[in-house]
Amino acid sequence: MAKGTLNKVLLIGRLGQDPEIRHSQDGNAIASFSIATNESWRDKEGNQQEKTHWHNCVAFGPTAEKYIQPYVTKGTLVCVEGTLQTRSWEDKDGNTRYTTEVVCNSLEMLGSGGTSEPMNQESPVAEE
Repeated sequence: MAKGTLNKVLLIGRLGQDPEIRHSQDGNAIASFSIATNESWRDKEGNQQEKTHWHNCVAFGPTAEKYIQPYVTKGTLVCVEGTLQTRSWEDKDGNTRYTTEVVCNSLEMLGSGGTSEPMNQESPVAEE
């Protein structure tokens, strides 16, 4: 790692919809989901303001298959730890598109009905 750099993300939020589970060509499970986090503040007039931020997340292998697929659904409160990754692709019109997402190394379900045991990524391998 280069001196003075760090790529680490820690989010606590709720899933906006059920995770999408797919499999890579070699059979590894991939879970894609979005997490909503909220920010609130008072404006100059003293009125309460709130803004929701959406974060695209992806998890691979056992984290996706053994933990996210059977247990995590829309509205689940989770704590996600991982790294930011930006990737590119070409759309159907030939334009280069980019997306930035959190690659989950660890996911923990919070709140009632959840487990307090972290669900760790065993080998983070991004699909190319």
